[in-house]
Amino acid sequence: MDSDNLLGGGSDSTDTLDEYDLDESSSIDDGTLPLDRFLDRELSWLAFNQRVLELAEDPATPLLERANFLAIFASNLDEFFMVRVAGLKRRIETGLAVPTNVGTPPGEVLALVSAKAHELQNRHAAAFRDLVKPDLDEANIHIETWADLEESDRSRVDEIFSNQIFPVLMPLAVDPAHPFPYISGLSLNLSIRVRNPKTSKVEFARLKVPTVLPRFVQLPNDGSGRLRFIPIEDLISNHLEELFPGMEILEHHEFRVTRNEDLDVEEDESENLIQALEKQLLSRRFGPPIRLEITDDMDQVTLGLLMSELDITEQEVYRLPAPLDMGGLFQLTRIDRPGLSYPKHVPTTSVNLLPVEPNTPPNIFDSISRQDILLHHPYESFSTSVQTFLEQAAADPNVLAIKQTLYRTSGDSPIVEALIAAAQAGKAVLALVEIKARFDETANISWARKLEKAGVHVVYGLVGLKTHCKLALVVRQERGVLKHYSHIGTGNYNPKTSRIYEDLGLLTASDTVGKDLTRLFNELSGYAIEKKFKRLLVAPLHLRKGLLKRINQETENARAGLESGIRIKLNSIVDEAIIDALYRASNAGVPIDLVVRGICAIKPGQPGLSENIRVRSILGRYLEHARVFSFVNAGDPQTFIGSADMMHRNLDRRVEALVRLTAPEQLAHIDSLFELALSDETSSWWLDESGEWTRHSVAESGEPLQDMQNVLMKRISQRKRQGNNR
Repeated sequence: MDSDNLLGGGSDSTDTLDEYDLDESSSIDDGTLPLDRFLDRELSWLAFNQRVLELAEDPATPLLERANFLAIFASNLDEFFMVRVAGLKRRIETGLAVPTNVGTPPGEVLALVSAKAHELQNRHAAAFRDLVKPDLDEANIHIETWADLEESDRSRVDEIFSNQIFPVLMPLAVDPAHPFPYISGLSLNLSIRVRNPKTSKVEFARLKVPTVLPRFVQLPNDGSGRLRFIPIEDLISNHLEELFPGMEILEHHEFRVTRNEDLDVEEDESENLIQALEKQLLSRRFGPPIRLEITDDMDQVTLGLLMSELDITEQEVYRLPAPLDMGGLFQLTRIDRPGLSYPKHVPTTSVNLLPVEPNTPPNIFDSISRQDILLHHPYESFSTSVQTFLEQAAADPNVLAIKQTLYRTSGDSPIVEALIAAAQAGKAVLALVEIKARFDETANISWARKLEKAGVHVVYGLVGLKTHCKLALVVRQERGVLKHYSHIGTGNYNPKTSRIYEDLGLLTASDTVGKDLTRLFNELSGYAIEKKFKRLLVAPLHLRKGLLKRINQETENARAGLESGIRIKLNSIVDEAIIDALYRASNAGVPIDLVVRGICAIKPGQPGLSENIRVRSILGRYLEHARVFSFVNAGDPQTFIGSADMMHRNLDRRVEALVRLTAPEQLAHIDSLFELALSDETSSWWLDESGEWTRHSVAESGEPLQDMQNVLMKRISQRKRQGNNR
């Protein structure tokens, strides 16, 4: 089926976008804009990860959180190589490469990315060695090396090795009878060269560090009160004689391989998508290598062998000081030292979900019936709002149907359990599961099958499109009439990530929104052809058009002397048509503010191009994830929240949905968020016209600037206290 004929979007009035004659040429460069008006997306992503690294380097960040940011940086970079760098390399090798968004040949981009990645990985290693590790030592949390251990320690560590580690190890020899073993992606390995004293023959062996064991082995208490760890590879390296008895150990070094682990699943209507995806998941482990990390003391003989066997170029070799695989620092975040972590924050229940009468059980449907409720996670609880919404729907005998999209969810998801309970109770339940959510495919296949066994109608969306929108619809019978209760969010239905991702969500009993969602779910699960949405903008057919229409309207308002302004908060902005429209709006005098967490291809502050555009970035204890689009509209503001970033994939190859907010207090809340994020008194990064990000975290007086997330925690907790006292 042709998906472009199925998914539409609409305006917020009773009109539909089909009734507007939108000039498509307004999104295409007509020669009036400079050719060098975009920033490279890959380098911009690396700049984002550099901002993460700066949080780890900052002594004002709590110590264990600094270790956490080091681990996040490492994990982010792994995924960047597995997907973005792998994609660049694959396109170059197949001859299908086209110039990037800035017109640079992919080969040049790959060289620039490699140079910047080398710089950042060295900086990352230095941040651990010179900044974080000494502070951990000062806090009596020690990551030791074998050389640091006293003889009494070593005897006790010998026992740990013999009893807990040795039985799990599997050394693999390389000789004419044993070919070079497969090195799985992201595994930590030891390269070992040994000599047989009888024959003087030198042999090579590879030892994979078991992932089932802790990355850092805790050492026995020495009575000093210190908490001590040793990297497991260091411990293993100093017991190699037990693995190769009678052999002389010549060299041993750590190395790590990153492979192309992106998926490319061809699909058609006759294909079983789950089976095709499972086959691809099995082959993911065998993708071609794209990065080789080695310790900086590795000898040239070993390096030459690895490069030859793995078909790795010099550019793809990253020489780093031990330890490799800094993602293992996530383990330290479990240490119970409250003074070294962010103060604990317990999300509050939204004031609008509290029962009106004291000492009465909350009824979420009564609360939503009274007013639209804008939720702000993790400041407000996901479990007492969205999760409760679905759990009460599953148990309510008046609920007839539940429809929901699932993109990513947790392994023990109460959301999935609620859908199963609803189906088992005889309700009609539809779950649209996106099984191609990158790196969550295996979990989503598992849940899809579990849902099907419980009687849930499971569908996988439209051919050629990922379903990324965050939607839930409950149909309830009340006094003989069917009533719609809806949730539209910016984040996934995942109770675990909802505690660390900043997201917005709308709970509403609006009949208009309910009917919009009913039509949209029908399009996603069936063959309906419906384009008339009233409060939604839906990709891929009309979301781009809807946003361009509103940007162009702000441009016309500015030229006519009317009030104008655009404020957008998102994860990434790369789409050239959207950026060009913003440039034209800026040239017309429209003030434009962007709050961008990650990739930003727009150049702010350039005379004649973007002098009215400001770009800020907020990073902190929570991952900023909400997408908000706000337009002044000559004093009649239009504000949308939803699932879409401004990237080609979101606008053209995904099902995305934005919903318009209408309640004055919700519009005021969004305004206050932007005012806080854009304030010079708020700690943030500022993007300049050259593409450089500069951190502004300290006032001229030397005092730290306010942390936006801390301010919001206090504001919402105060609002909760006021609600309890009403």
